[in-house]
Amino acid sequence: MSKRPNVILINCDDLGYGDLGCYGSQRNQSPNIDRLAKHGLKLNSFYMMSPVCSASRAAMLTGCYPQRIGFGPHSVLFPGASKGIHETEVTLGHVAQAAGYQTKIIGKWHCGDQPEFLPTNRGFDEYFGIPYSNDMGRQLNNEGVMREIPRPPLPLLRDNQVIQQQPDQRGITERYTDEAVRFIEDHQAEPFFLYLAHMYVHVPLFVPQQFLKQSKNGAYGGAVAAIDWSTGVIVDRLKKLGLFENTLIIFTSDNGSRARDEGGSNAPCNGTKASTWEGGQRVPCILHWPDGIQPGNVSDELVRSADFLPSIASLIHSPCRPDKAIDGIDLSGFITGQTTTTGIDTFYYYSFASLCAVRKGDWKLHLSRRDEPNLCELYNLRVDVGETKNVADANPHIVEELQRLAEGVRLRFGDSIQEVEGSEVRPCGHSDNAVALTEYDPTHPYMIACYDLADADMKTMEG
Repeated sequence: MSKRPNVILINCDDLGYGDLGCYGSQRNQSPNIDRLAKHGLKLNSFYMMSPVCSASRAAMLTGCYPQRIGFGPHSVLFPGASKGIHETEVTLGHVAQAAGYQTKIIGKWHCGDQPEFLPTNRGFDEYFGIPYSNDMGRQLNNEGVMREIPRPPLPLLRDNQVIQQQPDQRGITERYTDEAVRFIEDHQAEPFFLYLAHMYVHVPLFVPQQFLKQSKNGAYGGAVAAIDWSTGVIVDRLKKLGLFENTLIIFTSDNGSRARDEGGSNAPCNGTKASTWEGGQRVPCILHWPDGIQPGNVSDELVRSADFLPSIASLIHSPCRPDKAIDGIDLSGFITGQTTTTGIDTFYYYSFASLCAVRKGDWKLHLSRRDEPNLCELYNLRVDVGETKNVADANPHIVEELQRLAEGVRLRFGDSIQEVEGSEVRPCGHSDNAVALTEYDPTHPYMIACYDLADADMKTMEG
């Protein structure tokens, strides 16, 4: 380890556990990402802190369970929402800025679209992207549970300004990649932190023709190929600039795949995004850093996205640390191979403000699901990651232990099913005069007036 690394955090949207070649996919092509896994650290038991988008991203950025920072009941933010990350929360951007890093986010923010919540007010020097999900623009078919939610034109922002409405989504990944390369080139002589939050593979899928032609898995496979292409372009530029060896690349996804008829996969996990089965929150995670990570490492240790903030802060020697309680721990020693264990054995699965499951070690106890408020289902994830065999009756002492853990976390973070308010819940940010960033104007010459792919079934999508 010669010096502090540059950091590039690549976060996909709805990419499932089984969607990459290095995680077993036989349908999608991901050679560039697979090479990062082969020559870096591949995590087999990595969790996002929420199975849906806004809560997942806010948690990753702040090192907290979403419930701690008030995102429990606000797990999916829609255009013009009054909520966002509170100004007193420390983000990954703040940590990097304090260490002298140039910071930029490209892509999906989804942590508040009011001016006070945008990335440039939350630790990032620059922003270029669509601030929320790509299905939240104007579409021809506006059906399902979102039909009553206004859909203003989809905004593309540079910093705090809308520079285009209803952009052609087929070109978004190319534009994001170009922005990433330009940022790297502009700051090659100084340390930088780049957060690249892809639009893919969130539906609707608008995919460039060259990726569609090569795909064995329709538009979904084409979208994965586009992400892989983007990763390859960034790696190539880092190499040509002599930055590759000392750049930490983290590749992951905000939650599991919808995994229904679009072509996604969470295999061998059960469930989909928006669920607290393993497939909702266990996602791919690859860390690659030639100067700091020994190649070819694969780990089954439990790691969480909340651990990024304290770990990155340590690796880049940032003087900034949150002055409030967080849930992530410093795993810099684990990342660099000084230890093979994380010391983490417990994880809590929340859906919005409801505590749904608890994991300790190999054991996972389901307490509730969407329409099933009183469950007692126990699974041994080491031998049954697909959660197919309920062994609660054979292991009453394990059930009791996990139920005690559940009672403890309810007191801390609350549980809407049990009507418990948590003592450690902080408020999220609130805007008194929230309005959408855009408003439809029938006289405006939009690139695309309305996106023409039918909406997905939003009843099970949840953002």
